[in-house]
Amino acid sequence: MNKISIKIGLLFFLAIFILEGISMVFLHNNIIHSTVHEELTSLQTRGNNHREILEASFHDETIRHIAMMEARTDTQVILTKPDGTIYMSSNRVTDAMKRIMKTQPKSIPHEGFILEDDWKNAAFIASISPVLVNQKITGYVFMFQNTQKIKNLISGLNQHFLIAGLLSLLFMMIIIIFLTRYVTHPLIEMSEATKRISKGDFSVSLPKVGKDEIGELAESIKVLASDLEILKNERNEFLASISHELRTPLTYIKGYADIARRRETNGEERDKYLTIIFEETGKLSKLVKELFHLAKMDENTFSIEKEEVHLLPYFLSIIEKVTPALKENQMDLVLECPEDLYLFLDPIRFEQVILNLIDNARKYSEPNTTILVEVRHMGERIHIKIQDEGKGIPAEDLPRIFDRFYRVDKSRTRALGGTGLGLAIVKQLVEAHGGTIKVTSNPNNGTIFEMIL
Repeated sequence: MNKISIKIGLLFFLAIFILEGISMVFLHNNIIHSTVHEELTSLQTRGNNHREILEASFHDETIRHIAMMEARTDTQVILTKPDGTIYMSSNRVTDAMKRIMKTQPKSIPHEGFILEDDWKNAAFIASISPVLVNQKITGYVFMFQNTQKIKNLISGLNQHFLIAGLLSLLFMMIIIIFLTRYVTHPLIEMSEATKRISKGDFSVSLPKVGKDEIGELAESIKVLASDLEILKNERNEFLASISHELRTPLTYIKGYADIARRRETNGEERDKYLTIIFEETGKLSKLVKELFHLAKMDENTFSIEKEEVHLLPYFLSIIEKVTPALKENQMDLVLECPEDLYLFLDPIRFEQVILNLIDNARKYSEPNTTILVEVRHMGERIHIKIQDEGKGIPAEDLPRIFDRFYRVDKSRTRALGGTGLGLAIVKQLVEAHGGTIKVTSNPNNGTIFEMIL
C-alpha cells in the first residue's frame, strides 16, 4: 500500500477508534450502572413486599412462609427484632451479613433503605425495610444478594462488549482499507502520471473520478500534460526554426566570404559578394534583434510607455514612411481615420505593429491593388483594421499565423524576406497595450487584421 494510503488509513482509524472507544466506554458504564441500579431496586422492592405482608399479618406462619419463599431464590431474607436479635432467616447468616447489619442507621425511612451497594468489594448487596405494626417498629426486614451474580452479569457484559469491539474494529479496518483505496487510488495514479510527465512522457490517461476536488485535480493534470506536450513541440519547432534561420545567412556569409577572399576573384565580383554578405548580415542582425524583443516580452521586462496620441497625424506619418515601397510595387494605400480620435499608446512600439502589418500586406499582394487602413471609434474601443487584396491565408493556417517562425509558405523560401517572427511580435505588442488582434482571410480575396484597443 502506498504511503498516502497508510497515512489516511491511520488518520481514519485513529479518529474512528477514539470516537468508538469513547462511545463504548460511555455505553458500558451506563449499562453497568443501570444493571446494578436495577438489582438494588429489585432487592429493595422485594424487601418492601415482605414488609407489607408482615405489616398486614405479623404471625409465625407468615414469617415461615416468607422464609420458605426466599430459601428457593438467590436472595436471602433476615427478620430481626428491634433490638437486633435475629427472629428468622431463610438461610445461614454469615459473618459478612452480620457486619452489614451492624451498619444499620438509627433512622430508616418506611420505604426502605439500601444498606450496602458496593458490589465490587463487598460479598453482598443489602437493603433494610422497617416493619410498622400499630405505628410501632416491630422488626426489620433485611434482604441480601450475593454480589457474585452481579459480577457474573458484568463479566458477561464485558465479554459481549469485547466481542462487539473486536468485530467493530475488524469491520472498521475493512471499511478503511476500501475507503483509503477508493480515495488514494486516483491520487496514486496522478502521482505516477506526474512522474511520467517529469520524464517527458505526456501521454497521460487518468480515469474519471467524479466532479469533486480529486476529479478537478485529475482534469488539471491532463490539461497540464497536454499544455506541456504542446509547449515541448513548440520548443522543438522553435529551436529547429532558429537553427534554420541562423544557418541560412551564416552559410551565405561563409560561402561568399570564402569566394571573395580568393585572389582570382576580380574587384567587381568581390563587390557583388560583399554586398550579398552585407545583406545577409542585415537579415541576421534583424533576426537576433527580433529574438531579443521576444525574449524581453517573455520575461516581462518589455516596457510600454503610453502617451496620448492624435491618431490621424500619427497614421499619416507612418504612411509617409511606407509610401516609397508601395509606389515601387505600384500599390495604393487608403487611410480612413476621423480627425478627432485620440488613444493612449506607446507611439514607437505601436508603429512597429502598423509597419509590420502594412509590410506583410505589401509583400503578399499583387501590383495595382489597394491596402486599406481604417480606424473607427466603437463604444469605448478603438478598432484599427488593415485590409489587403492579396492572395490570402488558407483556413488551416489561420490558427497558427501568430506562432513564432510559422510561415504559410511551407517551403520556407526567403524570396519574400522575413523571419517568421513579425506577427508573433505584433500580437505580443498589441496585448501589451491591453488590446486584442484577430485575422480573417479568404484565399485570393485578401486578408484583414483587426486590432481592438
